[in-house]
Amino acid sequence: MIRKFLRHVFRRGAPSMPHAPAKIPVARHGIRRERVSVGARRTCEALQHAGHKAYIVGGAVRDLIAGIEPKDYDIATDATPEQVRSLFRRARIIGRRFQIVHVMQGGETLEVSTFRAAHDAHTVKDEHGRVLRDNVFGSIAEDAARRDFTVNALYYDPATETVIDYHDGVADLKQKTLRMIGEPTQRYREDPVRMLRAVRLSAKLGLTLDPAVRAPIREMAELMENVPAARMFDEMLKLLFSGHSVECLKRLRDDGLHHGLLPLLDVILEQPLGEKFVMLSLASTDARVKAGKSLSPGYLFATLLWHEVLAAWEARKAKGDVPIPALYEAMDEVLDMQAEKLAITRRIVGDIKDIWALQPRFEKRAGKSPYRLIELPRFRAGYDFLVLRAESGEIDMELATWWHDFQNADHEAREAMLVPDSGPKKRRRRVRGKKSAGEGDAVVSASSEA
Repeated sequence: MIRKFLRHVFRRGAPSMPHAPAKIPVARHGIRRERVSVGARRTCEALQHAGHKAYIVGGAVRDLIAGIEPKDYDIATDATPEQVRSLFRRARIIGRRFQIVHVMQGGETLEVSTFRAAHDAHTVKDEHGRVLRDNVFGSIAEDAARRDFTVNALYYDPATETVIDYHDGVADLKQKTLRMIGEPTQRYREDPVRMLRAVRLSAKLGLTLDPAVRAPIREMAELMENVPAARMFDEMLKLLFSGHSVECLKRLRDDGLHHGLLPLLDVILEQPLGEKFVMLSLASTDARVKAGKSLSPGYLFATLLWHEVLAAWEARKAKGDVPIPALYEAMDEVLDMQAEKLAITRRIVGDIKDIWALQPRFEKRAGKSPYRLIELPRFRAGYDFLVLRAESGEIDMELATWWHDFQNADHEAREAMLVPDSGPKKRRRRVRGKKSAGEGDAVVSASSEA
């Protein structure tokens, strides 16, 4: 405790404290407390009634000012994690690098963090400058200085409907500019994911990157290789499911950040057919986000990596490998390469493989195969994937149209649609020791699936 106090008093290398914060009234920022979630208001009220400072902070405040409905709410307070947990019946402390508390209010989960202190010479970093451990608490001014961008360093008090702004974030938001707090090169070294966030936020909010924010990105992009795979996967999901993934990808390419994020994505985007396929998928995902529809990470990653699977599959077939086993080998090869950078969960990997494995089965339109296929749980995802392949020009649209008609037809119409089986005739064999009256060995059909 004494050591932590001395570090706080004699902290070296701390950024200079900003001027007194601007206290912006509701008439200027427009956030009425009724627009804030009930859970966030209750959490702040409970902390304030216990004598603590507590504010809604970061992305929720930024989005409310920009007229966007926040997906979740974060709370910043001067209470320690243990003090926060003691005030709420449903709360748990999580995190290693920096401890936070998850407070459950009804169906909401609020992320409550203690004000963070500025970095100093004792902050644990790796050889590239990335912060590894960060459980030193500080003041609200220090916490604001630690935030990445000015538009994220906004603190809203639902009791007074006031926004506390230390770094002119409200002005930057209204002027459509994304500025970094502190020196960008140093901030990127502390956390390379900030480069991804800069791209995602600028696309989401229609902001222009400040020249000082954008300039170092291309030369520092290699620092992304030091980010843990699980964290990279989470950040990529946020980017791809932001509702602005097409614009994000465009900006990633402009800033040279797409190389290495998905190890194969840069290769795909250099192929005209692959690029069209990926862009159609991302545009569809953006439309679903804006319409409030459900999203499937497995489906999206299946589309992003499909053309590399195709290339690996074709290479194996050219060597004489049996088509279906060759497809599964190609799938494993591509996903193994991907796992080096993004820690895709096993469940999502299973979804991806299911969608890919269904594609050859759509070629079979004879006998019982179509009936069995439409009964499978993953049929709809596989069919949507098939349509995307047709729209991009990879396969003939006639196949996708046939499956659309077949799944919506009645039994008689389906029977009429079946394509005559032009495959090899079933082999017939004689079964020894079995004779029918007045005949030789009985002839029995060997059952096999085409």
